[in-house]
Amino acid sequence: MESGEITSIEKYVRATNYLSAAQIYLKDNFLLERKLEFKDIKPRLLGHWGTCPGINFVYANLNNLIKKKKCSMMFILGPGHGFPALQANLFIEETLGKFYPEAKVNSKGMEYVIKNFSWPYGFPSHTNPGTPGAILEGGELGYALSTAYGATLDNKNLIVACLIGDGEAETGPTATAWHLNKFVDPKNNGVVLPILHLNGYKISGPTIFGRMDNDELISLFEGYGYDPIIVEGSDAELYHKMVHALEKSYNEILKVKGGFSKHLPMIILKTLKGWTGIRKLRGEKIEGNCLSHQVIVKNAKTSDVELEFLEEWLKSYNFNELFRKNKFIKEIEKIIPRRNLRMGLNKHTYASKNYRNLKLPNISKFARNENKRGEIEESCMKMAGDYLNEVFKLNEENKNFRMVSPDETYSNKLDSIFNSTGRAFTMPIKSWDKNIGENGRVIEMLSEHSLQGLAQGYILTGRHCVFASYEAFIEIISSMADQYAKFLKASKEIKWRKGVSSMNYILTSSGWRQEHNGFSHQNPSFIGNLLEKYGCDIRVYFPADGNSTLAVLEECLKSKDRINVIVAGKTVEPIWLSEKEAKKELKDGIMIWEFASDKNPDIVFASAGDYLTKEMMAAVDYLRKELPGTRIRTVNVIELTSIGIGNKDNKIDFEKYFTKDKPVIFNYHGYPDDVKEILIDEKECGRFKIHGYRENGSTTTPFDMHVRNGTSRFHLILEAVQMLRQRKAIDEKKAERIIKEFESKLTEHKEYIIKNGVDPNYIRLWQWQKDI
Repeated sequence: MESGEITSIEKYVRATNYLSAAQIYLKDNFLLERKLEFKDIKPRLLGHWGTCPGINFVYANLNNLIKKKKCSMMFILGPGHGFPALQANLFIEETLGKFYPEAKVNSKGMEYVIKNFSWPYGFPSHTNPGTPGAILEGGELGYALSTAYGATLDNKNLIVACLIGDGEAETGPTATAWHLNKFVDPKNNGVVLPILHLNGYKISGPTIFGRMDNDELISLFEGYGYDPIIVEGSDAELYHKMVHALEKSYNEILKVKGGFSKHLPMIILKTLKGWTGIRKLRGEKIEGNCLSHQVIVKNAKTSDVELEFLEEWLKSYNFNELFRKNKFIKEIEKIIPRRNLRMGLNKHTYASKNYRNLKLPNISKFARNENKRGEIEESCMKMAGDYLNEVFKLNEENKNFRMVSPDETYSNKLDSIFNSTGRAFTMPIKSWDKNIGENGRVIEMLSEHSLQGLAQGYILTGRHCVFASYEAFIEIISSMADQYAKFLKASKEIKWRKGVSSMNYILTSSGWRQEHNGFSHQNPSFIGNLLEKYGCDIRVYFPADGNSTLAVLEECLKSKDRINVIVAGKTVEPIWLSEKEAKKELKDGIMIWEFASDKNPDIVFASAGDYLTKEMMAAVDYLRKELPGTRIRTVNVIELTSIGIGNKDNKIDFEKYFTKDKPVIFNYHGYPDDVKEILIDEKECGRFKIHGYRENGSTTTPFDMHVRNGTSRFHLILEAVQMLRQRKAIDEKKAERIIKEFESKLTEHKEYIIKNGVDPNYIRLWQWQKDI
């Protein structure tokens, strides 16, 4: 190790520390060419200082390693609130100036960067889509490590250095993500180098890891399957030890990839929180304490004492020695890698550059097109599994398609994919284990958080992924999905962000067929949560049958820059539409089912969701027989944003489908309020009766789930008769007879299932009748 190497790193860190602090405080006098005054201070002091010095220290040392080894390395920053530090590094390495011409490396560019941090219409306070080289939104903690592992999949020569804060390490998503080393084989994929930064404090108190001794830390992470290297000591020792630790880590990575070692390295870095900042203020310990977490001298714009502290602090970096003649000195430039190796410009972080279309099979190969509407039955998920199996086959050579699922591929009837791939697993495999091995392209782990991170990392580095889950438990990653939706929305305004494949969720094993697992498994709230994201390109699909599922799946895998949610069951259910009809309905998102409709209807039935559609069709079937003079229209909604829900700017011609004034009964898969929202703006919205999941469930029978929530064919018939009677569209005596009949059926059904444990045959074996 040369002394000049350490000197260059130290000067680089001093420069980035100055730039980090300056971004938080200064709106003028950026080079401290005169005495600091109140007018030089920003009116609102925003940002986080405490983690910045550690970020700068790590980034500088990684640059030094890249320069020496000429390796491809990506940087993922867990503590996104340390954005001033990341911004400072991107500025010095000239990456920022490539995307923001005003940020060239000179005094004017420095002024632009410092002034615009946390400034209206400037740079946000956290890592964001506008950050070159970033594939992680920095506003919410916990997702860095899983995203890093996702980025390494199928990127054999990539190292992802992932900096994890010790506060972040307390989150559930990070806690599970340590185990992803059991699913990512380093011989055929890239490698994550986790760097756990222990500065000891969160916002107002100590961190757990910060108070553990070294023996505890080593035991913990060795148990996780890593080879931990602890870097700690005095300032001088830290610089030497970090260079050595990264050299050792790099060599160990090569050994693991060559099959000569088992455990991948990780680094545990211990530095003071707010390192190199103000040590004490008004008798309070600042450096090495939680008080350095955010803005330290908060009153620097109004207090002479605090302004003086700030000036002394900024001058301690001797920035004028580091930035001369409008550029950084040679010692700093010395450790900046050449352009194509700079972390901010790593090609894998720019998805559109790596994007390749999936090779997709023709869905005709898997569709059921027999002319037996409602009589042919098939599982939506079984058909989807057959299709996805072919997708895996067609893209085997490209290695740009994966699926993640929380241990549910078999349960969700998608196991046809195991005809062409398996489940990834690097731990010991028993002789009786099925479809499991190092090279599988399906990752199953009982942590939806880790799977979401994997999917994001994989997609944002230019590849394609499907995330299949039980509907009830996908809700655990709602916050992650929210963050991702924000990332995509913001990316619309950034040219170099566009062109990533869509995040595709398959939600199955829905609450309507989780009657055997009970109330805990009955929860469609993920749908409503995403539909609330106004302005985000989110599509929620409710294919009514297997052919519709294939059409939707093809559309989703072709799409870009979206979040797609496919909600479909796994049980065997009727095929309602031909392949051609399914594609036609998908085009508009909604369709009048002419085969079950009359012109000039007296009443309109509508549905969204396979099981809800079946109940609607059973109700329509009965009414067509019992009330032959009543004209009925049947409407199916395959995609909710087509009628404005989730996208208020894209509404259909409402009257075309729902008439101007006729009563409408809508049977909907999720919570009724999802649909009611769009009707607020519609005239005479009182004519709409929305049925859906009303949080009524238990361990019961499939049909009783509909009964409990008012979505059964019985309830739809009763409501239709009441509405028609109110409009004097049917005979009063006939209405009374039908009402009495179905009120009795509801009572009889409850008695029957209590006695027999299953629904009666006339419910379970019902089929659509073509002719009245």
